[in-house]
Amino acid sequence: MLTINRLDLADARILIEGAAEKARDIGVPMCIAVVDESGNLIAFERMDGGKITSVTIAQDKAFTAAAAKKATHDYNKVNVPGSLAFGIHTEVGGRISSVGGGLPVIVDGEVVGGIGISSGTPQQDMDCAQAGLDHFETKRG
Repeated sequence: MLTINRLDLADARILIEGAAEKARDIGVPMCIAVVDESGNLIAFERMDGGKITSVTIAQDKAFTAAAAKKATHDYNKVNVPGSLAFGIHTEVGGRISSVGGGLPVIVDGEVVGGIGISSGTPQQDMDCAQAGLDHFETKRG
């Protein structure tokens, strides 16, 4: 029997709150997805003005971060022609994202979920995802 630690809805809302606050600060309305450790959606927010295409992209970034247990920008570094990981974005039905903006949520050294952000530049998405994690850590602590 396994004991699985995962984010709950209250945790997801805290992550979204922190990411959305950063998005408002930089003036970019974002799509924000939070998933459990298996990559299944817990909560989603499309801020007013968030891009339609970013609804799916944010969810795929969160899925990748949680299920692969790594930041999406880490895949970006290796998803280049000639690399053994080139083409990873075509796996899992095309759900693996190699665009910055997806981060795993780690508690006590264990991946318990993921957050994915989309609508800005990759760096803006990454900054908002990190802000969500930072806010979560502050509220947890």
